Amino acid sequence: MAYLKKSPWIMHYDASSCNGCDIEVLACLTPMYDVERFGIINTGNPKHADILVITGSVNEQNIEVVKNLYNQMPEPKAVIAVGICATSGCVFRECYNVMGGIDKVIPVDVYVPGCAARPESIIDGVVTALGILEKKKAEHKKAQKERKNAGEKK
Repeated sequence: MAYLKKSPWIMHYDASSCNGCDIEVLACLTPMYDVERFGIINTGNPKHADILVITGSVNEQNIEVVKNLYNQMPEPKAVIAVGICATSGCVFRECYNVMGGIDKVIPVDVYVPGCAARPESIIDGVVTALGILEKKKAEHKKAQKERKNAGEKK
């Protein structure tokens, strides 16, 4: 796998879930599944994170938190919605305080379905996000180079 020259750092945020998907995200870090074999490091600081992993649906109380976490992450970045609550709101989407899935608030790059999502699916989602992140990094570098060249021509 030729993804990325540095180890991607992920940050996990539980928006408002039953904790089923959270347990499965943590299971990915255990020796049985070992997501770290892909060079992934779990961090608690959005300023260090490349990938935001979110479980649970968005509600009125966590909209600003989700937006703030996303906005604090450096470009380029990727977002993974884990579990059916994060992808669509699931059975809670009709509740008065639930806005729906994470994509109602921030752009999502990878959707990992399931209730609860299996560790294998989560790892597959993270590996998919690595490919997306690599493309975004190449586009980001190209845009920076074009801006630099445009600045030199003035």
